[in-house]
Amino acid sequence: MNVHYTARKTALTPEIQAYCEKRLARLKDLVDAVLDVNVILNIQRTRNKAEIHVRAKGVGYVVIEETPDMMNSLNRAFDTLETRIRKDRAKWREKKRRGGRERKALAPAVAVPEPENRVIRASFFSLKPMSLEEAIIQLDAKAKEVFLFRREGSQEWAAVYRRKDGQYGLIEP
Repeated sequence: MNVHYTARKTALTPEIQAYCEKRLARLKDLVDAVLDVNVILNIQRTRNKAEIHVRAKGVGYVVIEETPDMMNSLNRAFDTLETRIRKDRAKWREKKRRGGRERKALAPAVAVPEPENRVIRASFFSLKPMSLEEAIIQLDAKAKEVFLFRREGSQEWAAVYRRKDGQYGLIEP
């Protein structure tokens, strides 16, 4: 792990460097392969700013904290960095546990307007009189569930339909 310190308008004290080393050792336990860490300290009037740039294998983090005290800024920056890393690792573990599938979050149901009932014309009938066997052949040929036809000899309407058990049903008025 390469650690680079930059102090702008301030001096890098040994206690600040020791504190950073201690916190970076804990960071090394959380992230497998930390490649590069840049710690940038900056003072502007009463504001003490601490920036931490971490570049690890496949990810990068940038944390900026600003308070009146430099040690407090560093403490908050390292806490924020650890929180982000833990959160990312938990997401990664959860994704790996699910086998890479994306679980859809339960979003609040949006009121979808129900479509209006429309009448769609279909030609599942025959005007010419036919026998029951011919109607079943027509039902199979058109691959439909219901076929309406006129009975031979009586000119009455009848319907033949396919049942769930694979048999055929006949409706005569």
